[in-house]
Amino acid sequence: MKEKISALMDGELDERAAGEAIEALRREGEALESWRMYHLISDGLRQTTMLSAGFTARMSQRLAAEPTVLAPGRLPGRTPAQRFAYAAAASVAAIGLVSWLAFGPQQQVAKEPIAKVETPITPVTVQLTSSANDYLLAHQGFSPRVSLQGMVPYVRTVAERPGESNK
Repeated sequence: MKEKISALMDGELDERAAGEAIEALRREGEALESWRMYHLISDGLRQTTMLSAGFTARMSQRLAAEPTVLAPGRLPGRTPAQRFAYAAAASVAAIGLVSWLAFGPQQQVAKEPIAKVETPITPVTVQLTSSANDYLLAHQGFSPRVSLQGMVPYVRTVAERPGESNK
C-alpha cells in the first residue's frame, strides 16, 4: 500500500488506481499515517517551513469574523435612468465605430503589374557532381528551412545520376 501512496503523491497512478488509494486513505489509519509521513519527509527535503501551531483555527476565526458583502451599496448620483442612458450611448458609439470601419471610405489602389520583365530569362541547368548531390541529399535534414516546409522532410528525395539507365 505504501508504494501506491508514494505513486499517488508523484501523480503516477491512473484514475482507477488513484481512486482506490484515496479510498484506502479514508478507511485505513495506517495509510493516512504513511501519507502524512511522506509529506513530512518531502517538506524536510525541500526545506519548506511549517506553519505555526493553530494556524488553521486562527485563520478560520478571522474569516468568520469578517463581514460578508453580497452586493455593493448604491452608488451616489446614479439612477436607473442614468445607467440606461450610459449603456445606450456606449452601444451607439460601438455601432458607429464598427459601421465606420466596415463601410467607411476606402482607398482605391491602382492595379499595376508588380514586376515588368523586358527580356526573357533563359533557364540555366546546373550539373552537380555525384559527390555534391549525395552530400546534399544526406544532409537535407539539417537545413534550417526544414521546419517551414511542412511535409517535405518526410518525402524521400530521388535523383538520377548521369550515366545510369532508367529501366
